[in-house]
Amino acid sequence: MAKHFFTSESVTEGHPDKVCDQISDAILDAMLAQDPLSRVACESICTTGMALVMGEISTNAIVDIPAVVRKTICDIGFDKPAAGFDGNTCAVLCTIDKQSPDIDMGVSKSMEQKNGEEDAYNLHGAGDQGMMFGFACDETPELMPLPISLAHKLAKKLADVRKDGTLPYLQPDGKTQVTVEYDDNTPVRIDTIVISTQHTADVSVDTIKKDLIKYVIVPTVDASLIDENTRYLVNPTGRFVIGGPAGDSGLTGRKIIVDTYGGYAAHGGGAFSGKDPTKVDRSAAYAARYVAKNIVAAGLAKKCQVELAYAIGVARPVSVLVETFGTGKVRDEILSAAVNKVFDLRPAAIIEQLDLRRPIYRRLAAYGHIGRTDLDLSWEKTDRTEALINAVNSL
Repeated sequence: MAKHFFTSESVTEGHPDKVCDQISDAILDAMLAQDPLSRVACESICTTGMALVMGEISTNAIVDIPAVVRKTICDIGFDKPAAGFDGNTCAVLCTIDKQSPDIDMGVSKSMEQKNGEEDAYNLHGAGDQGMMFGFACDETPELMPLPISLAHKLAKKLADVRKDGTLPYLQPDGKTQVTVEYDDNTPVRIDTIVISTQHTADVSVDTIKKDLIKYVIVPTVDASLIDENTRYLVNPTGRFVIGGPAGDSGLTGRKIIVDTYGGYAAHGGGAFSGKDPTKVDRSAAYAARYVAKNIVAAGLAKKCQVELAYAIGVARPVSVLVETFGTGKVRDEILSAAVNKVFDLRPAAIIEQLDLRRPIYRRLAAYGHIGRTDLDLSWEKTDRTEALINAVNSL
């Protein structure tokens, strides 16, 4: 493709689906803080005046779930009736059961361990079957695709100017979208920026557009990527007063593309939020990003996608695939072999090496789980580059 356009979107923490992601991960964090071995599969729903928490949880922790839900909603900014949703007064419903024993028997003791393979990392089998993808490319310093990187940064800046009082008329719900023009697979300019933000009724769309260009877009986007043909579409409907759960119902796990690579790379379909790290939907997706990022950081490829696949109750992945889209310094099968030498991708090993039993997840539930520069995340480290290079050279 000599020339093409690619678009990614992000949403703010007040988007109804993101409200639910944060509720689910706040509950997970509260349980991991008391019992790091908690088994949590927690989904949330929110709509006008109500939040519902449901799922399967086995834990020794004692958590006031309604209190966690209310605090999370209020922290987001839905803390008064004027915003259309109020964590202080909304109904909170809970329906929680324990983890299925049919799942537990595979997670607590893997097939390998049952077959007599005594190894600490064979202790746990994968919590489900499925495939997980990780990706990295050299378009940004954090080795992320440029469209999703910019969309997240604009969404975060939109929230920041609301919270610090710079633009007091903003409300918590909002969305961003960035279209980047590529020439020979290299980003050369931004074609379109879309921002839709919830606001109070007493402000005009012209004021919002002027303010968002000045306080959100200009401080966030590299001016060298902007030209006279770049389009700014701010609240293109003309009005966005009713937002958050009052404007649209929300559900955990409905923003999986926002959470990862903005559609630039493949996705296995499994959501992250509300799941403890024995669920490979979450832990193996983080591990795949860790692998892909180290391959690119090592200079072994300019672009890399890693697929991991698992069977429920089995510790070792059933397949490991490295794809470099023609940018690799060596053949992809050599990189796959090197990955198998350098990384232990059994669930128990991933959990230990990435230190995933910590209460870190609520902070990830908005503005992306991948490529975060504002958080110290173990799967964003590039500490395996030398080992990968040595492994490649030995093959």
